[in-house]
This record gives sequence, C-alpha cells and structure tokens, in this order.
Amino acid sequence: MLNKAPEAMLASTIINHPQHVGLQKLSALSGVTHSSLGPDKKYKFIQEETSGDSALVCSCFRILENLELTCGVGQLVYETVQAHQKVYHTGSGCLLFLAGAWSRAALECLQRGISVAHIISAMSEGMDVCLDVCRKCSVSTDGLGVEKSESSTAKHQGSRPQLSKKPTVEASQAPVHLQGTSKVGDKTLNASGRRKLKLSRHFYEAISENVSTVSQPPQPKPPDIAHIAMGLSHGCFGAMNLVVEASRIQSENNLQGVSCSTFDVTKVVTCVLPGLPEEHACVLQGCIVPVSHEQASVALHLKDQHLKVALINGDLSDTYRHLGFKRLKGVQCVSDRSHLSSSSKEEEWMENILTLLLNLEVNLIVVSGLASEKVIQRCCTHHILAVEKAKASALTALANATGAVPVTYATQLSKHCVGTGVKVAVWRELSRHERKPSTTVNISTVESSELVTVILTSCVEGKLQALEDQFWACAYRLHHARKDKALLPGAGVTEMLCVHHLQKQAEQKHHRERDVDSVQQTKARTADNPYRGLVLHLMADGLIDYVSTVMVNTGKFSKIRARTVMSQQLQDYTESQGIAAKFSQLFLDVVKEDGGVSSPVKSIEAPAAQIYDNLSVKQEAWRKALDLVLLVLQTDAEVITGIDQKTDGAQDNLMLL
Repeated sequence: MLNKAPEAMLASTIINHPQHVGLQKLSALSGVTHSSLGPDKKYKFIQEETSGDSALVCSCFRILENLELTCGVGQLVYETVQAHQKVYHTGSGCLLFLAGAWSRAALECLQRGISVAHIISAMSEGMDVCLDVCRKCSVSTDGLGVEKSESSTAKHQGSRPQLSKKPTVEASQAPVHLQGTSKVGDKTLNASGRRKLKLSRHFYEAISENVSTVSQPPQPKPPDIAHIAMGLSHGCFGAMNLVVEASRIQSENNLQGVSCSTFDVTKVVTCVLPGLPEEHACVLQGCIVPVSHEQASVALHLKDQHLKVALINGDLSDTYRHLGFKRLKGVQCVSDRSHLSSSSKEEEWMENILTLLLNLEVNLIVVSGLASEKVIQRCCTHHILAVEKAKASALTALANATGAVPVTYATQLSKHCVGTGVKVAVWRELSRHERKPSTTVNISTVESSELVTVILTSCVEGKLQALEDQFWACAYRLHHARKDKALLPGAGVTEMLCVHHLQKQAEQKHHRERDVDSVQQTKARTADNPYRGLVLHLMADGLIDYVSTVMVNTGKFSKIRARTVMSQQLQDYTESQGIAAKFSQLFLDVVKEDGGVSSPVKSIEAPAAQIYDNLSVKQEAWRKALDLVLLVLQTDAEVITGIDQKTDGAQDNLMLL
C-alpha cells in the first residue's frame, strides 16, 4: 500500500550530498513504479492519510496521478509521463524506470568528478547508439504471420476471438532488416551532434514516420493482426482479445471495401459497467452508452426508426461557454434587465432550444460533455433522446456516417448540421446495488460503420479504471505497430542488444579495428571526452537493471540470478548467432501461464520468442527518459547548487540549453 504523500519517502532516500538533489529525487520517485513493469503487474492501494480515501491502481501513470507531488521534480516527472501517456498510452513505466536508472548513473559520474558537459555528451552518444540498434533490429510487419491471417482472425468464441497459441513466425526466425535511417532518426541532435534540450514541460515530441525495409516487395501481403496482437499483449491477453475482436468487426464493416484486416483506434470507444463479472466483457458495433429509466423509455419509443441526430461538442446547458469565453469567477455583470432571474433565463433558453429541435425534427442529441438534468427531462417529454458524456471519437464517427456537423452550442443548430440515418436500441438493463436502475442503449447508423464499443465489466468497481487502461494500452500497441510498419524483438532482447553495443562502444578504444577511419573517430571522441567509456557502461547498467527488474517481477528469478544469467548471455554473445536466437532463451519463463492480472479468459499463452515491442513507443520513452535526466542534471547544476561563476572551471560544468 502506497501513501499519497511521497515527500517523506523522497527525503529519506536522498543521499547526504549538498548538490544535485533533483537527480536524487528523480531516482527515488522512479522506485515506486518498479512493480508495475512486465507482464505480471501488481495492484496497489494508494490511501490518503487525512481523508482515508483510497484508489486502486495498476500502472505507473495512475500511481503518479494519485500521488501528491509537491516538489518541482515530481511535477516535472508527472507532466512528462502524462504527455507520453496521452500520445502512446503505454511505455510510461519504462520511461520513468530508465529516468531513475540514468539519474543514478549521472550521480555516479558526478561523484567521480566528471563534469556536467562530459556527462551530457557521453549520454547523448549512448542514446544515439540505442536508437541505431532499434532501427537495425526492427522487423517489418509486412507479411508477418500471413500464413495464418485468414484462420487466426476468423476464429472466435462467443463475442471475442481467441488468439492462437501456436506461433506462426517467431521473432527468432524473423529476418532482421536495416531500417531506413533517413526516415527515422534522432531528431533531437543539433548541427554539432550534441543533444539539444528544450525547456518545455513536455520536452521534444518527435513526429513518428513510417518505417519501411530496404528490400520491400512491390505488393506485400497484409500482416496477420492476431499474430501481431499476440506478440504485443504483454500479459494482458483478455484485453488484447477484445482489441482483435474490435479489429474483426471493423474489417467486416470496412466502408472502403478492403478485404484485409484493419484496425482504426479512433473509431473505438469504451463503456465501463460495474457490477457484472469480467467474463461479460465484449465488443459490439455502434456506440453503447448508459442512460436513465426515462431515457430508456424514449429509446424504446424510437426503436426501429431512422432518426435525425444533432451533435453537441460541449455541454448542453444555458451556462456553458467554451474555453475561449470562460467568465472569471466573482465578476458581477450589471444589466438594466435586473428583473430577469437566472431561472427565468434558463427557462427562456430551454424553450428556444426545444422549439429549434422540434422544428428541425431532431430525435437524438449526442453531447460530448454534460447535459442539464432539466434539459434531458424536457426532451424526454417530447420523445427526444439526449445522451451525454459521449466520447469525442464517437462524435466524429457519427458525424462521418450521418453527415451531421458538430456544434459548440445548441443555438447554432440548423438543417445543415442535422444528420440522418441513425438507429437507437436498448441493449441491456442493469441493476446496481445502492444505485438507481439504469439501462444501456446502442446508437448505430443505418449504413455500415466501423464504430465499435468495448464493454468492460468487473464486480470490483475500483478495478474498472485499470482494466480500461490495459485495454487502451493494447489497442495503441497494435495501432502504433500498424503505423510504424515495424516491430522490435521484445522480452528484453532489444535492451540486451543495446547493452552489448554500448559496452562494445565503451571498450572500443582498447581493441584494434580494421577500419582506420573508425579508429580515428574513436580516438577523437575519447580525446574530447575521456570519460566516455565509463558513462556508456553506466548507461548499459541502467538497461540491465530494467530487464532484470522485469524478470524479477515474473516471480521466477531473484535479482542476483537475473543479473548473473544476463551477464553470462552477454559474454557468450556472438554476432553470427543473431539477436533473438541467442537472447530469447533467457526469457522463456518470463510470461506466466495465468496471463497476468488482466486476463479473465486464459485464451493465449505467448512464448517469449513471440513477444514484440513497439518501435516508436520505445524510442520516445528512451528519449524522454534521457531528456528528463539531462534537464534535471543541468537545473541542479545551474539553480539548486548555486555554483559560483567566479570559481575557476565553473563554466566547464555548465552547458547552455
């Protein structure tokens, strides 16, 4: 159980050192998320000491979200992780862990007397090595698992498909291609080759570009969605089964007539329903939303009718103003119409809206924000169904399918904004303990639409947030795999290969190279930064610590045993044996048979040789982790420590951002 005030914990772990307190806080803060790494995540209770309120969390992002981070480093860490989570929905644990590991590496360098400039230079070079390894060892998704694309995606039991247990193309057998380095590169380097940091809360947001292999066939076969999904499940097999089922439904209703498997994450919404067992989770075409008993009666009245729909991108109330017109609190408006009370203004607005809706013959209003309770009741009396809290992606999909134009205010509605071809049907009645009965309705379009809703259920209401997060993590892993058109060998294989290359670069000056230019470049780098080898070794230790922690979290390795086996594998590594062929044996027992915490249906058992990672997600997590470390490092040096600029050599310890 975690406490909601981590400042005392951070203070107790800070080293008795007058400088670089920020790095020490960063290292301490990263420790609270260690148990969230790997396929077997552990649930945690975070409790507020004063009020007694608690939250059930299962991911790095949710842990940080529920902690009271009052220090500057804590806020910086949270906003960095939040920015990453908003785009990728996965990889936050890796980001924070490596930020902590590399901050400890920077602290070790400082204690050995290495200047800040030398640390930044060497760590930036180490990141270049890791990103180059990712580009070279990435596997193209074109045709991956295509042998079983028809059978594995078509098989499903009940309302969800069951991913195949038998591997089709293992990562150890997949070809290793040199990816197009001109397309995907480290875009955070300036002309001098030194890493450029921005004093931004969210740092540098690289734009992901498609990666294609050097030798790509003219018409590659479509990849097998189920096979890729199995490798990207990372222990969340139940959630990934729902993702594959959503992909299957979208493929059957593809408006472009494409026969191959498709997956559009922007046309997927979730609906969480407490009170039902997790086995009731399913995927349905259309938009499922919970409504009250009065709204359900209207939905029954509108059954089997082709409705006209209006879309409101905001709140449906007389007091709503979008962000550009938010009124300041405490400001009083003076008017000569003082006889009009707020209630009379609301009634006047409501009458105008109802008259407008009746004139436009609108039967359904879908609102992305909140709808006034009075408005919903008045609409029900006129057999108009008003649905609130709809996802933005659902509004977009309904707009594309019906021709409706979303508006900010209901007063903006006109006949050109109203869409047609919508159906409403009652899906299921729900009875929740200690709550008023409610019903869920399905809003669908007459024509085929790729909009699908994933129903997530649990008898433990506090668990629903974690289940929803796990689903979106799986959905975006598959989304980024299709966007990148490339995957990385998973289960620590990529990290181990980076460790090998970092150690090789660190020791390069001790070996004789055949290429004279390479020797000259190495000597030049060593002369410019005599501590380069030590820093690269420390960065490699951070990656080793990450992989060993994942292994320990499986419950099958001790920390010492994991590091010992990894060290032996690195010593026995030879280039001719390939990447995954040598390292995959190390992780054969990493995935437990129970499928982790998010697998109510044990439908797949992914061997380690089939585990994949996302190329863009891993690259951005590593970039942000190092950017976070270097920013805190320089902030410590320039602000916290109060370095005397008059001291000889003080300028050598600083680097301008």
